Amino acid sequence: MRHIIATSVVLSSLLLPAAAFATKPNDEPAASTAMPRVSTGVIGPFLVNSLTLTAPDGYAASSIPADTRVGVSFVVDEKGVPENIQITKSINPTWDSQVVDAVSKLHYRPARIDDQKIPVDVNMTVVITQ
Repeated sequence: MRHIIATSVVLSSLLLPAAAFATKPNDEPAASTAMPRVSTGVIGPFLVNSLTLTAPDGYAASSIPADTRVGVSFVVDEKGVPENIQITKSINPTWDSQVVDAVSKLHYRPARIDDQKIPVDVNMTVVITQ
């Protein structure tokens, strides 16, 4: 019985700081930010075309290990076009430039929230097979 009382005293004391930081109903809402709200109406971007890589000049396809992975991050804008493409996991500069070039040619159906097109961050792993 003592454990239950002690626990309820400890837990009730944790609620006091939370209540101190809670907003009052009469407070003005915070200024809206550029970030869209998250809801069940979110539809992610959909890739319309595929990605094709060819070995760069002077490289044989066998010059890299099988199933080599290149990490790429970018933003799919409201038009479905990748922008701000960055390599997050590199093989070598030559293959990385091939991956960036191929990703820049991709086209997506843009992400939507409540039927409005929105930009979305995308992290992709490109697997290079022989």
